[in-house]
Amino acid sequence: MNKRIVAFIAAFILIVSATPVSAQTTTPPSGPVYIVQAGDNLWDIATRFNVSESDLMAVNNLTSPDIFAGDQLVIPGLDGLSGTLITVPVPFGESLRSLSRQYSVDPALLVKLNHIVSPTELYAGYNLILLQQDQHPALASRTALAKGETLLELAVRQNTDPWTIAALNDLTEPQSSLPGDLLYLASGSSTAEPTGIPALLTSAVVDPLPITQGATVQIKVTASQPVTLGGMLVDHPLHFFPQADGSQVALQGVHAMTDPGLYPLRLDITFPDGSLQSFEQMILVASGNYLPETLTVDASFIDPAVTVPEDAWLLALVTPVTPEKYWQGLFQLPVADDPYCVKSKYGNRRTYNGGALYGFHSGIDFGVCSETHPFDIYAPADGVVIFTGLKTVRGNATIIDHGQGVYSGLYHQDEIYVSVGDHVTEGQLIGKIGATGRVTGPHVHWDLWVNGIQVNPTQWLNETFPH
Repeated sequence: MNKRIVAFIAAFILIVSATPVSAQTTTPPSGPVYIVQAGDNLWDIATRFNVSESDLMAVNNLTSPDIFAGDQLVIPGLDGLSGTLITVPVPFGESLRSLSRQYSVDPALLVKLNHIVSPTELYAGYNLILLQQDQHPALASRTALAKGETLLELAVRQNTDPWTIAALNDLTEPQSSLPGDLLYLASGSSTAEPTGIPALLTSAVVDPLPITQGATVQIKVTASQPVTLGGMLVDHPLHFFPQADGSQVALQGVHAMTDPGLYPLRLDITFPDGSLQSFEQMILVASGNYLPETLTVDASFIDPAVTVPEDAWLLALVTPVTPEKYWQGLFQLPVADDPYCVKSKYGNRRTYNGGALYGFHSGIDFGVCSETHPFDIYAPADGVVIFTGLKTVRGNATIIDHGQGVYSGLYHQDEIYVSVGDHVTEGQLIGKIGATGRVTGPHVHWDLWVNGIQVNPTQWLNETFPH
């Protein structure tokens, strides 16, 4: 055979063998499919649809977990159905009834798609599985029957007719709706979030969903009448503050060591006459996927006789909730931003001295990049200095109250340039990086507390609170 032909065939075989092969088989099994999106991996998809990775591979005849954007994966356990599957997170306050109305889906189909055994499974942050229905877009406008109001009166108020409202909300007849029943509309004057919370609340939005370990969670509530709000997230009481737009916002940290799982979020609504109404729903806390870290330090710095009293002292100091809000907009880095060196990230699972102490890293450690790198420490946001001084573990420390339960702690300083009672502004020079306290080298540790919990400061560098 001609040598040139042999070379061409060999090159062609090489090219074909190097071309990625789609994870999807040529003739996939029948059933509802999910179209793989950019950034998806097989484990994420299996988790989202509540199936095992091995079952997902088996039903799609996959020999490896490699998948590519555009692949069509059949989701097992949904025999008798066909179409394209999507997932949407369940907002706080939704129920099976409100979700079926919002998405114009029969409740029985939602139960089958999501393998629902109990209504409590529809927790906030749950990935709700839906069959895509382009001809039936989700309804976004909602309303409720007032006490003594008929569906006809409601229809007139919303510029529609009672039969249309009944059909949209799967009512057997216009007379079957009761006062306070949440009803969805094809259009109307309502601009509320689509949610199943009590009708006196125009909206109650939890952000982010799902929650991750170490996150700051914002609960933003708008009511149709003046009310006092309280509540609980995981095991911490919520403190709400009024906003310029008429809403009320509570910010709450979720501890980095909180076991992943479901926890209660409760809203307490107190009316001017003193009567109380509460609404509670389970909410998902997901893993932050934090990395392990091993450190060796002087044993005196991990002695519980030293660490326990110092931790208790700090918690008591940052627990009070100042009514004023001092900070504005995004927080800034407490060190020079060009360049800066992160020596240790928030949330790392730390083991000291070969297992003598185990915990997590409660903040971010900023070191120095070179001998010429600035050692300056700056206030990350406006606030009032409530402590300066030397502590055994944290070394020279400055603690700033930013207001409304938010505090910064800046530790291991060589020098402190501010005093208790000083009002500091964002970017103000407040100290110098050092190596005091429990350290393995010079750096400044930045703690950020939100309502008694140390949270990931990075979120506050990228996201404005409240928002």
